[in-house]
Amino acid sequence: MTASRVTGIGQNPGMASRREGDTWDLASSVGATATMAAAARAIATRSDPARIDDRFAEPLVRAVGVDLLTRLASGETPPGDLVEQVWIDVAKVRTGFYDAFFRESAVPQVVILGAGLDSRAYRLPWPAGTVVYEVDRPEVLEFKTRTLAELGAEPAADRRVVPADLREDWPAALRDAGFDPSRPTAWSAEGLLGYLPPEAQDRLLDVITGLSAEGSRLATENRPNPRPGDEARTKAGLDRISGRWREQRFDTDMAKLRYYGERHDVETYLAARGWVLTASTVRELLAAHGLAPLGDDDLRTGDVRYVSGVLPRR
Repeated sequence: MTASRVTGIGQNPGMASRREGDTWDLASSVGATATMAAAARAIATRSDPARIDDRFAEPLVRAVGVDLLTRLASGETPPGDLVEQVWIDVAKVRTGFYDAFFRESAVPQVVILGAGLDSRAYRLPWPAGTVVYEVDRPEVLEFKTRTLAELGAEPAADRRVVPADLREDWPAALRDAGFDPSRPTAWSAEGLLGYLPPEAQDRLLDVITGLSAEGSRLATENRPNPRPGDEARTKAGLDRISGRWREQRFDTDMAKLRYYGERHDVETYLAARGWVLTASTVRELLAAHGLAPLGDDDLRTGDVRYVSGVLPRR
């Protein structure tokens, strides 16, 4: 069965800078990054199925309906310079990191924040009785639920959607869906914090901590604060990528989607709130998986740390 496309998709209007109260769908603004990430997972799954198996990534991207991303995800258009090998390899280690985190968590509740096109509720082997809450904008969750149903996919856990913007009162919506803060929870904030203003990052981590019972677990990323010149180099690199994509009629401006400037170090911030953490850099994860080292232009990417931890007895 052919999955339904997102209403209005296919005529990408370009991406404006982030602002308070801005909106998006899976083909525009920050929402399109979820579709880009899924396209990278689809490419990685096709090229290295022994290392990553996200069988839903390609059909979900196809359903969104952005022509370039569909061609990349399906293999019709080779990645070439459009998706550099380093980003495909990062998709492999990032997906593997979060998959392993959830497999090892063994807690009754899971909360995936900014769930986007994440299909783990469908593709991971969850223990019996696990409840997986997915938090994201209503239209994103409705689209994914409908698309996967049309594909004949069924959740492997008790999947509960929580239609809420993370800038609003999402904890209330989470409780309304049945979340019990007295039970241990495994939380993920994958690829999320850089798209939040620094103060919103702090609020999110504080709310997660406040809702976490003893034995809860958390996985996210920690991007180092910029050194002099780092942000200019980052923006220039993103502008180069966006230029290549615009040549393929996908009008994106990736440099405008992030929030820049200094913010609290995630590991230090969480440790001060009682979390016991471990972390590995992207560089370390690539080496551990036998993947190619980063080039000179990607060295700061290698400093990004994938963080996981537990909240012990207080």
